[in-house]
Amino acid sequence: MLRPEDNEKLTRVGPGTPGGELMRRYWQPILLSSELPEPDGAPVRVRLLCEDLVAFRDSEGSVGLVDAYCPHRRAPMFFGRNEECGLRCVYHGWKFDRDGNCTDMPSESEGTPLQARVKIKSYPTFEKAGVVFAYMGPADRKPPPPDYEWMRAPDTHRFVSKTYEACNYLQALEGGLDTAHSSFAHNNDIGNRNMPRNRDTAPRLDVELTDYGYRYISERSGDGGRNYIRVYQYIMPAQQVRGSVIAIEGGRAKYPRFDGHLWTPIDDESCFVFNTMYSYDADTPLPRDVVMNWESRAGRGPEHHIPGSFRLKANASNDYFIDRQMQKAKTFTGIAGVNTQDYALQEGMGAIVDRSKENLGTSDKAIVAMRRLMLRSIDGLERGEDPPGADPASHRNVRPHDNYLEAGADWRDSFLPELAAKW
Repeated sequence: MLRPEDNEKLTRVGPGTPGGELMRRYWQPILLSSELPEPDGAPVRVRLLCEDLVAFRDSEGSVGLVDAYCPHRRAPMFFGRNEECGLRCVYHGWKFDRDGNCTDMPSESEGTPLQARVKIKSYPTFEKAGVVFAYMGPADRKPPPPDYEWMRAPDTHRFVSKTYEACNYLQALEGGLDTAHSSFAHNNDIGNRNMPRNRDTAPRLDVELTDYGYRYISERSGDGGRNYIRVYQYIMPAQQVRGSVIAIEGGRAKYPRFDGHLWTPIDDESCFVFNTMYSYDADTPLPRDVVMNWESRAGRGPEHHIPGSFRLKANASNDYFIDRQMQKAKTFTGIAGVNTQDYALQEGMGAIVDRSKENLGTSDKAIVAMRRLMLRSIDGLERGEDPPGADPASHRNVRPHDNYLEAGADWRDSFLPELAAKW
């Protein structure tokens, strides 16, 4: 269980809150590059950490992120004209560049000193690997941009998608860190005993703290004295990366890849999930048709989204299209797609979980470790310390791994070469 005051610290992300100040010390993924497809194109509304903002790609191709409202009379900047390296408010024509400077004030007399004094709130952005990141913390503590391994994989070997989730980021993150639930929520073939998670439903966890967060394993019993070991990486504040499940002992995946998620708080009661996958084999790109098939099987393909949005058609209003007959005969949940299964359970907990009512077990070690690490980081921030994982030097050389291992063997020694980034 978690004390209510600690739950508040972790879940509230608005300006001035302990959790919000921690989140603002990291670069947060906010948009797919494809959402701003061209210079001087249409602006996009952004809600991030309880703040309403507008993003635009200027004439030079760089992304600006500014307050959603003009500092003159608070007119909405979403309707602004994106032109000549700035966003112009259509109410009185005041224009601002991506750094927040007012570059034109046509409704006032030429040379007015007001123009030099007025700025619109703006945040720095960084774009790489098809994702736009923003930093909302103090300028003098801004870390270098992130450098995760998936960001360095070639375009042909990498894919990123985005989905909206109607709950607090923390319970979504905890779902990603929870390995035990895959034996149940993601058991899509209840009669198949070949899958490690179906054979052994009580994984043993080992958590090892690092300077970027932690790495942890789930160990499940296999055949012939060999156990299935899956090494996960948790990178502060809200990213998890894992190896793909090896379904057949000794086999090799046709398209070897790592999967992961980054959870970005929109506000206290919703978040965006950036879903990453990348090939760990330089000779094996990820074909687009294969990737889109995986996305569809997960329940987050283009056909699963409400048109023009990142919201799923399967949602609480229709009980995620649960099929009770399928639940009796084929799958544990009766809900199609692992992504949809996660959302049904995480959103179904309510917008913000009351963690004081929980009863945790040994399979929750990774979740407990994350909460403690986040709370320690909040305390450290109040003492003037920089939070773990913000410096890309701490996380750029890590990767996950999964494979079979002789029972009793040390996974750290056995997997040491595989746990180092290659891209």
